[in-house]
Amino acid sequence: MEKNSAKKTAIVVGGSSGIGYETCLRLVNRGWNVVNISRTPCKNSKVVNLSADVAAGSALVDAIKQAQEKYGISALIYSAGFSMAAPIEYADETDYRYLFDVNYFGALKAVRAVIPALKSKGGRIVLVGSLGGEYPISFDSFYSSSKAALEMLCRSAYCELKPYNIKVTGILPGGTATNFTKKRKVYSDEENKSYSGNVNRAVAALANMEQSGMLPEAVAEIIYNTLVEDKPPVIRICGVKNTVLRIVSRVMPEKITLKINQRMFNQ
Repeated sequence: MEKNSAKKTAIVVGGSSGIGYETCLRLVNRGWNVVNISRTPCKNSKVVNLSADVAAGSALVDAIKQAQEKYGISALIYSAGFSMAAPIEYADETDYRYLFDVNYFGALKAVRAVIPALKSKGGRIVLVGSLGGEYPISFDSFYSSSKAALEMLCRSAYCELKPYNIKVTGILPGGTATNFTKKRKVYSDEENKSYSGNVNRAVAALANMEQSGMLPEAVAEIIYNTLVEDKPPVIRICGVKNTVLRIVSRVMPEKITLKINQRMFNQ
């Protein structure tokens, strides 16, 4: 893969599995050059892999600069994510700071790193958020908070970068059937103390919601369509059901939506 290739080049952060992996597949199969940045490589032979831990200092920014210098850039897709199930009262600060480093500050680093190159020619930035940033998830409050922050970053970046023809979109999937469910850090009953029963029920309900939800291929297709769309929206919800849920959560009184949330997670 060469920098001067006529093909567009996408830098995907978190393309080794799940939504990020499926996005890489769609891009390479439709003629894009793709550079994946993650701790573990994307297994598709057409994808160039650079190793970096998004939460480790300047590692992500260094990898993005290396990718841009060697291959150029047309689009950034940030799909890295981390989730943890724990009560607010007992969550370890190291864990929730790491979560924000991956879900929010990693995305912020990536956006800042690509802006200079994209300002001269325009381009696309897609940040993979979550409907959880709009609708709280019991005992996954740090994840919801980080995704809410990511959505606001999308909105602000959209406004600031539009004059440079850099189009920014936040993609909000709902439950998606990936291994992300298995990778979630779940605190033990001993760590959760008096919340243990509620945490276990919430984790089970969330896992069921994810594994019975959209396929990652469907979300990746939405991401690809957003990348090639002339006028993409600043926020795009994945799926009709999730779109309806978002609308309902905004028009109904907050106490009612929170009560529904408690029932969804068996509280």
